[in-house]
Amino acid sequence: MTTIDECRKQYEELQASTPVPVERIIKVNPRLKVSKEKRKTISRTGSHKSRGSTGGGSKKQREQGDHGGHPSDSESDLEENRIRDNKSDLDMIGVDISNENDWDTDLENEDPQPVYDHSGRSLYLDACKNFGVVPISYFLRHMNDSHLSMKHHGLAGEGMRPIAISLVSNATINTLDLTDNWLGYDGGMAVCEMLKENCFITDLNLSDNNLNKCSEHLCQIIQKNDTLRRVTLTGNGFDDTAAVHLANLILTTSKLEYLNLSHNCLGEKAGLLLGPAISENLCLKELDLSWNHLRRKGAISVAAGVKSNVFMKKVNLSWNGFGFDASSALMDALKANSVLEELDLTNNRIATEGAVLIGKGITVNESLKVIRIGKNPMQSAGCWAIAAAILKNPNCILEAVDFSDITVNKDFVTLWKQVEEKFPQLKMSHGGTEMPLKPKQRVHPLIKLNAFINSRNIRLVEFFNQFDKDGTMNVSKAEFRQGLELLIKQTGIGLTPDEVDMLVAELDTAGTGTINYSELVRGHKDSDKTKRFSTYKTLRPMTS
Repeated sequence: MTTIDECRKQYEELQASTPVPVERIIKVNPRLKVSKEKRKTISRTGSHKSRGSTGGGSKKQREQGDHGGHPSDSESDLEENRIRDNKSDLDMIGVDISNENDWDTDLENEDPQPVYDHSGRSLYLDACKNFGVVPISYFLRHMNDSHLSMKHHGLAGEGMRPIAISLVSNATINTLDLTDNWLGYDGGMAVCEMLKENCFITDLNLSDNNLNKCSEHLCQIIQKNDTLRRVTLTGNGFDDTAAVHLANLILTTSKLEYLNLSHNCLGEKAGLLLGPAISENLCLKELDLSWNHLRRKGAISVAAGVKSNVFMKKVNLSWNGFGFDASSALMDALKANSVLEELDLTNNRIATEGAVLIGKGITVNESLKVIRIGKNPMQSAGCWAIAAAILKNPNCILEAVDFSDITVNKDFVTLWKQVEEKFPQLKMSHGGTEMPLKPKQRVHPLIKLNAFINSRNIRLVEFFNQFDKDGTMNVSKAEFRQGLELLIKQTGIGLTPDEVDMLVAELDTAGTGTINYSELVRGHKDSDKTKRFSTYKTLRPMTS
């Protein structure tokens, strides 16, 4: 670096020419900063005169100075004048030699450096202007957040394009939720183009956006993206045609850990494609296929894929149609899979026979922690089968069993108490225990007797004469009972021995130990008016 003394020496060498241009001084020492207004020719007349007046003295004194003696007073004055002239000249051109800011280096850049826009705000505003879209204030306020939720904003294709352009350079958003914006093909393609460049988004939610037409491009981009870990594609109308691309995504992805394909239209053909892909996947830890149309061979294929997968820990297959056939495949999956921790089979048309098969798989499983199998027509017997299977497995590590909306009986409750004693950490929920049916009123014996007399078209007096052998219109209780029991054997009147005793006791209203015809007539009239009902009640037996 050039020192101040060297600058002074260079300046003195330039004093021979009068006047001295400022450009020449700057050319010799480019470190000097001189404004354009001060770049004028500088006259040195005054300084030459000053040096001439002060450079006098006797010849002897000058000779002494030339011979190396001590500098004379005139020589000291000359040096001071030179320094003063140098300072004055530098002052004239606007240079402060004591200020480091007036000294320049080759490494310094006078132009201000542009600040990089990490949020993509300027790109978004420019894109909105180019596409003729009104900027979304909510997006501008939250584009610096790590979690951005743009649910229900009605972006469609036009509103999504500017956002996608800004997200290309956005380095702050890690979680992006675009649920229910009906992006369609145009909006979906804009998201695909954004995912090609963005390397910061790890969690992407594209639920309810009608992306079936761009499923191929979307699956290809997700598969190539090395940043995404969680992708939610719920409710996008994916059908059996889109299942080809979804199966390829599951088969080839190496980074994705969570994939949600629930509430779509994946049917039996889709299941046949997804099953082998699930079997070969080496990174997914959680897969959600709930609320689809997986059934028959497709459901069996998916269950077989779960059987062979060695990485997946959570599988949601609820609200499909696995039924009995797929239950057998699920039994094999529970027997062979030693990684699966959570299985949801809610509302899958699994009857009692299917529950028995699933229970056989639980008897040897040592990894499952949570199983949900509620809302199935398995009844209490199916719950009992699964509880018995848990009781048979000494290495069972289940923590929660869900029998939601399934009513259980006393037999299941009794068995489950044994399960709780063996596995106290296990929690269970069900749809409640069976309640006794409403009590049924017993038909009064007089009504039954009256119905028999009317059905045979017999007069009441003729009926009584069968018991009154002497014609006195009065019989004892014993005679009436014997005659009634004989009639029951002959005609099959539905009267039990207890009802016969009740009938005899009620007909003897006076308590004389005998029954006369008038008492029978009175009882017959009361039964016709349906005023005589017994208060005795019985409970119907509980059914399992």
